[in-house]
Amino acid sequence: MIGRPSLLVMTAVAAGLATVANAVGLAGADEAGAPAKITSRLGVAIADDTSARDQAATRRGRTLDLREQAVRAAEMRLKASAGASNPAAAPPPATATAGTPTPDQFDDLARIYQAMKPAAAALVMEQLDLDVQMRVAQRMRERSTAMIMAAMTPKGPRR
Repeated sequence: MIGRPSLLVMTAVAAGLATVANAVGLAGADEAGAPAKITSRLGVAIADDTSARDQAATRRGRTLDLREQAVRAAEMRLKASAGASNPAAAPPPATATAGTPTPDQFDDLARIYQAMKPAAAALVMEQLDLDVQMRVAQRMRERSTAMIMAAMTPKGPRR
C-alpha cells in the first residue's frame, strides 16, 4: 500500500522541476543572455506596449528639443532687435511720470474697484492718495462710489 507522499519527496520533485525549467529557459537564450524569441501572446503584447512607449518618449523628446530651439531662436531675435533699436533715442511719455497713473489707468482702476465687493474695494482704496481716490471715484458709477465710501473707515476718505 502506497501512502501519502512525504513533504520531503514533494519538495525534491518541485526542486527538480524548477531545475529543468531553468535549463530549458537558458537553452532558449542567445549569447547575450536575452530570450531568443517571445512566443506567447502576453509576451508579444508586453513587447509591443514597451516599443510603443519608447517611440512616444522619443517623439516627446524631439518635440521638447524643437521647442527649446525655438525659444533660443526667439531670444536671439529679441536680443538682436533690442540691440538694433536705441532705447536712449525714445523720448519718455510726456503725460505720465514714474509714480503717477495715466488717465487710462484711472479708468482701469475704476472698473476694477466697481467689480470688487465694496468692503474689499474700500480697504484697498483707502491706501491710495486723496488725488488718486478722487480721480478714480469720478470715473466710477455713483452707486458704486457711494457703497465703497460707506464701507471706508471714517479716516479713509479724509486721508
